[in-house]
Order: sequence, then C-alpha cells, then structure tokens
Amino acid sequence: MKQAIVNAVIHTGEEIIENGVVIVENGKIISVQKEIPNDIETIDLQGNHLSAGFIDIQINGGEKYYFSQTPNEETIQDIYDASMKYGTTHVLPCLISSSKETILKGIEAIREYIKKHNNGVIGMHLEGPFLNPVRRGAHSIDQVRKPTNEELQEIISKGKDVIKVITVAPECFTEEQLQMLIESGITISIGHSTITHKEAQFYFSKGINLVTHLFNAMTQFGHREPGLVGAVFENEEVYAPVILDGVHCDYAAAKVAYKVKQEKFFLISDATFLGRKIANFKWDNFDAHLVDGFYRNEDGNLAGATISMTEAVQNAFNNLNVSADEAVKMATTRVAAAIGMNDKIGKIKSGFPASFVKFNNDLSKIETLDLTF
Repeated sequence: MKQAIVNAVIHTGEEIIENGVVIVENGKIISVQKEIPNDIETIDLQGNHLSAGFIDIQINGGEKYYFSQTPNEETIQDIYDASMKYGTTHVLPCLISSSKETILKGIEAIREYIKKHNNGVIGMHLEGPFLNPVRRGAHSIDQVRKPTNEELQEIISKGKDVIKVITVAPECFTEEQLQMLIESGITISIGHSTITHKEAQFYFSKGINLVTHLFNAMTQFGHREPGLVGAVFENEEVYAPVILDGVHCDYAAAKVAYKVKQEKFFLISDATFLGRKIANFKWDNFDAHLVDGFYRNEDGNLAGATISMTEAVQNAFNNLNVSADEAVKMATTRVAAAIGMNDKIGKIKSGFPASFVKFNNDLSKIETLDLTF
C-alpha cells in the first residue's frame, strides 16, 4: 500500500525541503517530492519536521535486559522495542568484554534474530574484550585480555557478517593480529586505550577512522602530549562519537570537539538501560546503580549512560549552539557514514527504509514514525 507523508519540513540528510511529500510503499521510501498524488492515503504532519530515524551504534540494554548478561533474542527485541520509543530505528546492540563463549553466543543470537526480523537491528558492536586494563572503565578485569591468534580468528570467522563495529586497544595486538582484524572488513574503533598521539596517528594511517566515546577511557589532550583525543582532533578522517549527557562529556568539551570535528562528530547513547526503570543491576563483576539520574558502580565510577538518542539530540540542540537539522544529522547521516552504511540508512531517500522521526521546531517533542511494517 502506498502512503504519502504530507505537509512536512523534510530533512533528507542532504537538504531541507519545505512543505515536502514523502511517498512510501512496502516499507521503503519511493520518492521525495513536492506534489501530493491523487487517491493515496496521506499522513499529515501539520507543518512538523521529518527526518530519518536515529541510529545508535552503542547500546547495552533495553528497558529490562542487558545484552552482555543475556545475549539472546529476547534481549535483542527488548533493546529494539525500547529504542523505538525514543526515536531510534536502527541499533547495534553492544556486547562488552566477556568470555569467548558469551561473545559467540551473542553473535549467533544477533544472526538468528536478523534472519527472523526485517527491522532496524543491523548487527552488533563488540566492545572488548581486547582492551587495555589500565583504561578498562567499568569492564570486568577478569574479562579484559590480550587476543590470541586462535580466539581472534574464531571471532572474525563466526562474526564478520554480524559484528559491524569492534572496539579494541590496538596496543594490545601484534602487527599480525591487527592486520587480521583490518582485513576482516569489520569497522575498527579505538577505545579503552593508553596510546599516545604519535601511536594513534600510526594506527589511523592503517585505515582505522573511528574511536569509541571520545574523551572517555582514552589518553587526553595535553599541550606536550596531545594523546588520543589530540590525534582525533588533528586527523580529519576520524569520526568522533560522544555520549552527550553532560557527565560523560561536559557540554563545553563537546562544543570544542564539534567545532573541530564538524561532520565527523556524532552521537551515541552507550545506555546501560533505557527509560531509567532499572535502578540496580549486577552481572559478573559489573554493577550499575542509578544515582541522580546516572549509572555508577560501587566505586562511584560511571557505569554506562542513561540517555536515549532523543535526549542526546535534544542536548546537542540546546547546548552546542547548532540547528535542529545539524543536531539530527549527528544521529542519522553521520552515524551511518561512520560505519559504512550511508548508502543504506540515515537519509530520506528513494530505496531507504521508511523509518522516521517527526519533531517540532525546537526538538522538544520527538516521536518515532515507523512505516516499515
């Protein structure tokens, strides 16, 4: 059945079309135009704005379940359903540092889920376990480890069609192992790392162009040693995702990062759970407790975020002095480009999924509009 979204300000990801019309059929965008066809069901946006749905490439749990604890299809569904409530139509459930058995179980769960559901679950983010223990953050010291050739080969072999992003500390890899990962085609993100500015630029020169949650769990910018943060700022090819909740990253720091990175700056939630419904959580050596609206562990350190992508976009608009269109791009086109999927998702364009968000002028009201079913 064809439908027309009418009377909308359309943010395609490439331009803004006033009073535009989006034609949708069988869950796909057919065209973006100015004229309303005759004899077609219409959805009147009453002058509100429309963009592609948000993309979250780092989300750990939904409203009930945590993927690393229960890496199964029920948890994936919970993450997807919860994300859809907050404008996020495409997700990479994130599995943090775990045993090899748990990682393989998570890979298989995502694969089986995608086979059964044609929705916005687009793969998995594997954050760890090959991280630097000095910068492990909330990751369990019992799970953080250096890779062996055998384990790395097995994860790549079984997960290369499922794992879209893998966060690693490259200093923990041999040259052979890193090359193995680069050749896998999985998007590599540097995070939880102690590398210097010079070392970071060496790894970027190998084609790595993404880091995990800028500022958090990495070497900071200094005037004598610019660190990984400085290397990200200097290198124009590197994407810089930020957890924009004012605590993981102060808004002033985010404002500086945006001024430097511009089109390479984008948003992630890194949510432990969405909706702030889980007050206390413990799994293995990982614990998270809701304190003043943020998750912290028993040591008082941050243990994942609580914000949704909707809140992140609103925070960008309200605190970074950017337009609504620019804030939305930080959650759509920029994210898709960072993981090499900008030809599939993140825009309002012919052939792309008919999954949208509608919002008012100041982004104070954001709602999911999903026509993919």
